[in-house]
Amino acid sequence: MDVQGLRARADELMAQFDRMRSGVGDLQQQLRAVSATVTSDDGLVTVTVGPRGQVTKVELDPRIYRRPNAAQLSTTVTETIRAATAQAMAEVERICRPLVPDVQFQAHMDFDLEGIFRQLDTDLPGGDRK
Repeated sequence: MDVQGLRARADELMAQFDRMRSGVGDLQQQLRAVSATVTSDDGLVTVTVGPRGQVTKVELDPRIYRRPNAAQLSTTVTETIRAATAQAMAEVERICRPLVPDVQFQAHMDFDLEGIFRQLDTDLPGGDRK
């Protein structure tokens, strides 16, 4: 067992924990404020989403009634929601990235618990066990 390596890893984890703990109030405030608004290419649909990609507002331009096409409108609304959600998630990622190590960041963003545990197992002494 490499005691110095273990001590260095413990110090790194404690520093990461201290950064997270000291910035948690500010982080929560920043995350709650995340919002993304996207307007469809045709300008007929505007969608606003919150930090988790939840739809908070949908605006439909009255011009949609000039050419009623429910299937097209449905597609436009769905695509606009996806674009707004991607924008909001990119902002959440920008805010959170400094607090999570790069090797674990994408796994955290993808909710990949298996990947997170695999990385933790590799980082621990005697890790990378099968």
